[in-house]
Amino acid sequence: QLQLVESGGGLVQPGGSLRLSCTASDFTLEHYAVGWFRQAPGKEREGVSCISARGGSTDYGDFVKGRFTISRDNAKDTVYLQMNSLKPEDTAIYYCASGPNGCRGDFRSWGQGTQVTVSS
Repeated sequence: QLQLVESGGGLVQPGGSLRLSCTASDFTLEHYAVGWFRQAPGKEREGVSCISARGGSTDYGDFVKGRFTISRDNAKDTVYLQMNSLKPEDTAIYYCASGPNGCRGDFRSWGQGTQVTVSS
């Protein structure tokens, strides 16, 4: 059951930036860890980043460290993924997901994804 909504994807040139947003359609995100995942054509889904419910803990895939930043604004019930220095290999559908048991737990609610294309 899809309960999250992603936005902010689009077409950007290499080296550019995008900010993705994740909100929940029918529940409050603030009590849940939220992760960002991506899936490129012909590849398996991979974890990009995760933030704990209170925002005190974050985690990143090695391939995005130093370029992407995850954050959350619980007052707006939104989780963000700021993506800088984008590369063509970052092209994928990006999904957000939430779970009650931290970033090492299972993610139970997912969004439909937002397309990110990095191309000149």
